[in-house]
Amino acid sequence: QVQIVESGGGLVQPGGSLRLSCAGSGLTFSMFHMGWYRQAPGKQRELLATITSDHMTNYADSVKGRATISRDNAMSTAYLQMNSLKAEDTAVYFCNAVPLFGSSSYWGQGTQVTVSS
Repeated sequence: QVQIVESGGGLVQPGGSLRLSCAGSGLTFSMFHMGWYRQAPGKQRELLATITSDHMTNYADSVKGRATISRDNAMSTAYLQMNSLKAEDTAVYFCNAVPLFGSSSYWGQGTQVTVSS
């Protein structure tokens, strides 16, 4: 059974940093592309960053220059480092695993990030 579990969210002051983790189990992690999304109240889910199985990365304009996505296949974990956080970064952050082959993707339950003084 595939499980995706996000962690690392919390309350952070404006200008602060967080590193979110996304741990996968029940899957061959290296065979999945990984993505980070977020959803703020009343808004659509937004794609923030992706990292392919061979470590190619891409970022949304909203986080470009402030976010770094990475992965450690040996640990079956993907990360999202977020710096210079703003109030508008407040959202639930989700991780998504997309297989190289096949159509099913897997979501975690999300981790809340709140940026406030």
